Amino acid sequence: MATDTSRLGTEANVFESDLAGVTVRGKAHSLSAWFVVALRLMMGYAFLHSGWSKLTASEPFDAAGYLTNVTAASPLSGLFHWMGQTPWFVEFVNLAVPWGEFLIGLGLLVGVLTRLAAFFGALMMLLFYFGNWEVAHGFVNGDLAYMMVFLAVAAFGAGRLLGLDAIVEKYETGGEWLVEKYPKLRYVLG
Repeated sequence: MATDTSRLGTEANVFESDLAGVTVRGKAHSLSAWFVVALRLMMGYAFLHSGWSKLTASEPFDAAGYLTNVTAASPLSGLFHWMGQTPWFVEFVNLAVPWGEFLIGLGLLVGVLTRLAAFFGALMMLLFYFGNWEVAHGFVNGDLAYMMVFLAVAAFGAGRLLGLDAIVEKYETGGEWLVEKYPKLRYVLG
């Protein structure tokens, strides 16, 4: 996938992308940046709150019941049952879910390592999608919708909008911006 900016000229709020021979081109409304920030903050708050609630609950978080009770209709039910019956994996999930939610939320709220946070948020939502498998009303549900919101936050570089990623990317080291010196950082920042 490549973005061709040569035809865009100086027209503001225009984005274009080619994928598998199909080109999409659009012009965003000037308020679009505020909606991207709102999506980032909304998902950040939701995940920070969810993680914090699990970390500070009177009873320790335990995913074993969830993992072992995934419906047999889920395409990944066998994997979830294995995870729920494997003690070391349950211990890992018991640590990864609350801390993952908390850190993803924190990263999104302050806009640092935004793409990395959004990637892991999307991955968690994909796993929740299969774990909460219910397609009685079709394949689209809240888990899938949240996954798409995380992917949109990453795609739009939401951490550059009122976030710390804009500062981190332009941090100078050896006379170069950090992302110029280490271009792979663009995959986690933004």
